[in-house]
This record gives sequence, structure tokens and C-alpha cells, in this order.
Amino acid sequence: MRKGLHPLVMIGLVAAVTLAGLALPTWTLSLATIAASNALIALGIVVLARTGNVSFGQGLFFAAGGYGVALIANAWGLTDAVAQVIVGAACGGLLGLVIGPLIARYSGIFFGMLTLALSMVFYGALVKSTALGGSDGFNVGRPSLFGMSFTDPREADFMLYAVSVIVTGCAGIAATILFRSEFGLASLAVRENNLRVEYLGLSANRIISINFLIAAIFAGASGAFALMAQRHIDPQFAYWTTSGEFVFVAVLAGNQSVAAVFVASMALELVRSFSNLYLPNTWQLVLGVFLLGVILFLPRGIGSLWIRDRRKRRIPATAPFTAERGAAP
Repeated sequence: MRKGLHPLVMIGLVAAVTLAGLALPTWTLSLATIAASNALIALGIVVLARTGNVSFGQGLFFAAGGYGVALIANAWGLTDAVAQVIVGAACGGLLGLVIGPLIARYSGIFFGMLTLALSMVFYGALVKSTALGGSDGFNVGRPSLFGMSFTDPREADFMLYAVSVIVTGCAGIAATILFRSEFGLASLAVRENNLRVEYLGLSANRIISINFLIAAIFAGASGAFALMAQRHIDPQFAYWTTSGEFVFVAVLAGNQSVAAVFVASMALELVRSFSNLYLPNTWQLVLGVFLLGVILFLPRGIGSLWIRDRRKRRIPATAPFTAERGAAP
């Protein structure tokens, strides 16, 4: 395993990024909040992808988390941001706990298509449900924090930014520890050869189910953040294009670095925002060119930029001698 940053150093970086929000303009805070929300759900996709499976239906858990929080907020007056994130994660996790074991036996394109189909079934049910606002959805109130209400837009945006960065950062630290653990290595082994994993006495289906549950929890929490940022929810949360955006972020980041997920999410939001501002009629073309450029020139993701440099610095001094003897470098 590669050695990475110590968890205490990661905590310090999360705190620094959070405090940096005090100096950011208001529009950047909103953009960074959305980027953190998308990074959280993309991180779950990366966790699941380490088993060799990609979910094209994370919008299902994204919408489940958002709708669960919205219903409880309107029914019982739940406005605390941290409580809403917990509720969203619980809603996504409960749904993932039910679905995960059912589809863990599938792999490859069948796994992806099943998740996509479930997401679209949920989207259709939301559109037809008049109790949930139908295709228009419904609004929710402004979130608070530990009983404190924020009437100033700047303070409200910073509060939501801080909560999203801290929660997403903690999820990233947890994912890093998971990747370095025995379970993380077992997940990679499932991707390479699940039959050998079974011979070792481990259950490949159970490993996939646990990774799927983690991805569902992250997606539910991300749905809560999206709801708080927009203060509105509609069936579009579960639509296939929404799930596709999250997969794009995961593809841009690659599965070599957790930090790359956050960098890729922020880069995608910046490109989308500026291209929409300066090229309103062709912003989708600009976004497509950006995605194609990253995929073509960085096929292993944005994380390969610093992972590759780190590997180059770790080439031992005996490498030239082994090359002279005909060994592979």
C-alpha cells in the first residue's frame, strides 16, 4: 500500500478549507457547497467502483435522502443542518441496505443497468405522486444550525458551506482509511477475481453489499445538502442525467486518490459556471470538450497527476542497474 497523509493532517486540511470560506465571495460559497455535495456522492461511486461495479442510478439514493429530509422538515419542523444530513444519510442507507444484497450478485453492465432502472422507476413514482408535489416538487425552509437562525444571506451561505465541507471532508478521511484497510484491499481483490476471494473464505457479495451501502449513505447525505442549498426538491433528483453527472465526476477523478474527487467536482462546477456565464448558448459544448480532454489526456483520472509524480520520485536508485541486466523497469 502507498503511504499517504496522516489522518490528523487531513483534519487540518479540512479545517483550513473551512476557514478559507471566510475570505471567499458569496457566489463562490454557493458553488463550493454544490461541488462538495457532488463530491460526496461521487466519492461513494468511487468506493463502489473499487469492487469493479459502477452504479448509474445513484440519483435514487440522492432523491431518497432529499425527499426524506424535506418531508420530515415540513411535517415536524426539522431545520437543523446537521440533523438533516443525518436524516438524509439514514434514508439513503436504509434504501441501500434493502437493495444492496439483491443486486450484489450481478456485476458489470448488468449491475449498472439495474441501478439505472431502479432510479428511473423511483423517478416515475415521484412524478405521478401528487402528495409529493408531482413533477413540480415542493419547497422547504431555510436551514439553521444548533438552534441558530441565519437571516443574513452571507452568513447562511457560509454556514452551509462549512457544514458541507466538514461532512464531506470527514467522509473523505473515512474513505481513505477504508481504502488502506484489509477490507479495502479485499474490495480490490473482488474487482480482480471474485472467485479467488471466495476461496479465501470471504464473501464477495457481502463485500459488494457493504460498499454499496456506503455509497448509498453518501448519496443520501448529498441529497440533503442539495436540498438545503436549493431549498426545493423535485423528481429531477432521481433522473438519469443527474446520476450521469455524478458518474462524470467519479470518472474525472479516477480511483487512485480521494482528494481527486473533490478537485474534479470543483473543476467541473467552475467550468460549468463560467461557460454558462460567458457562452450561454454553447456552454454544454464547452463542458463536453472539457470532459473529453480530461478523459483523453488523463485516462486514469485527475488523481493520476500527483500519484504519477509521487511514483516517479520513489523509483529506487538500483533501477538503472536492473534495467541493464534486462529486468523490467
